[in-house]
Amino acid sequence: MDNQPLSNSAVLATLPAPMSHSKVEDIVALFIGTFLLSFAINIIQQGGIMTGGTAGLALLLHYVFNVSFGTLFFCINIPFFYLAYKKMGLQLVLKTVAAIGLVSFFSELNPSFFSLENINPIYASLIANIILGVSFLILFRHKSSMGGINLLAMFMNEKYGISVGKFQMFVDISILIASAFFVDFNLLMISIMGAVVLNLIIAMNHRKDRYVAS
Repeated sequence: MDNQPLSNSAVLATLPAPMSHSKVEDIVALFIGTFLLSFAINIIQQGGIMTGGTAGLALLLHYVFNVSFGTLFFCINIPFFYLAYKKMGLQLVLKTVAAIGLVSFFSELNPSFFSLENINPIYASLIANIILGVSFLILFRHKSSMGGINLLAMFMNEKYGISVGKFQMFVDISILIASAFFVDFNLLMISIMGAVVLNLIIAMNHRKDRYVAS
């Protein structure tokens, strides 16, 4: 009789229980993930484009009211800390607060060290969203998040099995459409393209049946 290929779930069932990340690994990942994320946000700002999620909302308010992105990003996330505590535990709250604080800090610090005087918006959108995707995956895999929509997407994935990438893509595009009143149409289309790239990266790589480390 021919051997039948095993499903992903069957293969995972035969594997030993995954080892947890150490605290040192979590701390290193937190710094790397948040630095990359803040770097990507600075590229987006200097490219004159937009992004989705809580960062996109903070950017939109930054453009409208000329208030510091870092300050807005932290303040917008405050209401979501309660959801993190009630639904996903104190450990996630602490990691999320640390991640949001670091992104806010790095986002204010980065412009003092680099600037992009001439960058093509399409290239800026592509490279920034690839970096965002990598940074989100680093944080997800170390049980951290960027709060806001990011945290809500993780909760929906844990509770109902809804794809993190697909949920974020829906919310991201909704935020980008709302930005149409403040952003040039061509830049908005480029931003939507970037959001699709970002969420495809997350959807393809943040899957319980493919990643077994904890």
